Amino acid sequence: MQTHIQYLKGIGPKKADALKAEAGIETVEDLLYYAPRRYLDRSSFKSIVDCFPGETVTVTGTIRHLSVAGKRRRFLEVFIDDGTDSLSGIFFAGIQYFQKIFIEGSTVIFSGKVDVYKGKQIVHPEFDFIDEDSRIKSIHAGRVIPLYRSTEKLKTLGFDSRGFRRAIRSAIDDYLDKIQEPLDSALRERLNLLPLREAICTIHFPESFDDVEKARRRLAFNELLFLQVYLGISRKNLQHEVATGKPPIDSTFLDSFMRALPFELTEDQRNSISEIKDDIERPFPMNRLLQGDVGSGKTVVSMAAALMVAGRGEQTAVMAPTEILASQHYRNFKRLIPDTIGMELLTGNMPKNKKTEILESVQSGGCAILIGTHALLEGDVVFKKLGLIIIDEQHRFGVRQRATLREKGEHPDLLVMTATPIPRSLALTLYGDLDITSIRVKPLNRLPVKTIALPESRMAGVYRSVEKYLAEGRQAYFVYPVIEESSKTELKSAITAYETLKNDVFTNRRIDLLHGRLHSRDKEDIMRRFIDGHIDILVSTTVIEVGIDVPNATIMVIQHPERFGLSQLHQLRGRVGRGEQQSFCVLLYPDEIGADTKTRIDVLVNSDDGFRIAEEDLRLRGSGEIVGFQQHGRDGGFEFTDLASDLDIIRLAREEADTILQHMPDTVSVLNSLSEGTLPAGPLGPLNSLRRRKILSLLS
Repeated sequence: MQTHIQYLKGIGPKKADALKAEAGIETVEDLLYYAPRRYLDRSSFKSIVDCFPGETVTVTGTIRHLSVAGKRRRFLEVFIDDGTDSLSGIFFAGIQYFQKIFIEGSTVIFSGKVDVYKGKQIVHPEFDFIDEDSRIKSIHAGRVIPLYRSTEKLKTLGFDSRGFRRAIRSAIDDYLDKIQEPLDSALRERLNLLPLREAICTIHFPESFDDVEKARRRLAFNELLFLQVYLGISRKNLQHEVATGKPPIDSTFLDSFMRALPFELTEDQRNSISEIKDDIERPFPMNRLLQGDVGSGKTVVSMAAALMVAGRGEQTAVMAPTEILASQHYRNFKRLIPDTIGMELLTGNMPKNKKTEILESVQSGGCAILIGTHALLEGDVVFKKLGLIIIDEQHRFGVRQRATLREKGEHPDLLVMTATPIPRSLALTLYGDLDITSIRVKPLNRLPVKTIALPESRMAGVYRSVEKYLAEGRQAYFVYPVIEESSKTELKSAITAYETLKNDVFTNRRIDLLHGRLHSRDKEDIMRRFIDGHIDILVSTTVIEVGIDVPNATIMVIQHPERFGLSQLHQLRGRVGRGEQQSFCVLLYPDEIGADTKTRIDVLVNSDDGFRIAEEDLRLRGSGEIVGFQQHGRDGGFEFTDLASDLDIIRLAREEADTILQHMPDTVSVLNSLSEGTLPAGPLGPLNSLRRRKILSLLS
């Protein structure tokens, strides 16, 4: 199954290089697991006489003759007859090739949209030939046919959907019998799962849409089983890393911090701190995810955790995905934690002499809390005694990055945080190696943000409302989906909007522009001036999704909300409503929008519950856009799993993984063997035959 794709019939080195570069297909296994993006039902045949213009049909007939026509643009006509009427297939490209393969007297299937021009015709129909003596059924027409993701480069090499079908058919014929079945028949029967070979064949060449779903479920189960076993072993190994010589917690710092807080903690915050304290006091390292809605107060909980380990002479590393967010954490920690606790901020763009000074302080132990970006992962960052790792916006980091940071200490505790509430199905899969704590209740002094959705035709009224709040001394955000305008879209850009707002609308206001292409020092400077009240209106892209906490900013206008996911809009909305004043979020959508877009916007208008919004976002858009994955496959890195609807499969896979892990020796680390597919015979042995590469990419 690991045979290089170039050795498959009809591929060769050139096409193989393109398949790897454009589609990530390197082996025959990769090709067999290349999931169709959708299907067309071409299984029902119609008589040609019953075909009408505008219909998409599948017909079969005998080729009567071929004709090349056209003066300005030549084309080939292939005339077929089914005894009721005739129809022609029109081909503008590949004329010489088609003249060779379409033979008078042979029977052909055509599928496509019917037009009428001097008779019925289909332009560039999908086609296949009927050969009664052939063991291969039609793969291009007359059935439910798969369509595959492709690129312009692949299409020039013959890998449109038709080309993929041919290659996959060849791979199935030559290699399907080499696929090993990892599940015994009793388990498959109990879980109502297809045999693996049948599932792979069916996902590409189904007889019906019911067959597609049966095949997808089996392949999704494989993905989820491997992931659950991998995460389960990770968790098990961690619990057997007994931290020797772990001193008890001295609560002096923590108690003093709690008494000095200028606000009352919510019950969820207090419970979260208690759970974390219990974890830290255990002999094995903590491995906990703290999830909370925007503005729920996770940062205070993380401060409490840092003070717990500081009280026993250990250090804390706080890692955030951007300099903006790292700086925000540093300011908040400095504001609430006493100066007696050494604290530093480390970023990649820091002057060399300052960085050297900080690294020396970390290594000597003078710095108790080090806050930074990916710079914390660098080899020159050496801790004297790292006791706790806090990672914010967990979805921006993978399991392996967490492991890299963890190696800088002797079994340090780990607390990862996210402001994106995680649907249950997602939590059971991607965070299966973590204990989960949720903060659902927001601080008592926080008023819910009022969200208003308006068409762009009401924009002038929005401007007047914004000016009213600016006159009261408030600040505002204007958010746009793109930095620059493009001829390919009609989206309003941040740069164009900035010029319009500055020169034509709010001419007497201080306005600035923030986006991802700016140098980090410039972004930091703009943020600082906005926080200090020196900017009235901040025009921005989604770079402000995390990191900016400005209590005086009470109104946000989001242009083109239809271009954002619900969870992303909720995150953006969370940048206002950070103080005690009533805040507003205005969604300015195009005057004409579809019903699905209206439904999505209504969810946001009617709910301030990030957990409910996340579930709805998952259902409507898929997990990839919720958790920030690269869109490798069907659903945020998965090829066959649908996290919006596969909760039952997730549960089955988790239960089976738990059964497998019960029979695994507790003291044996097998993660590398599992990753490489080199497990010995035993309870984990069958997992060698599961596809690993794509799932492991989720964890990188």
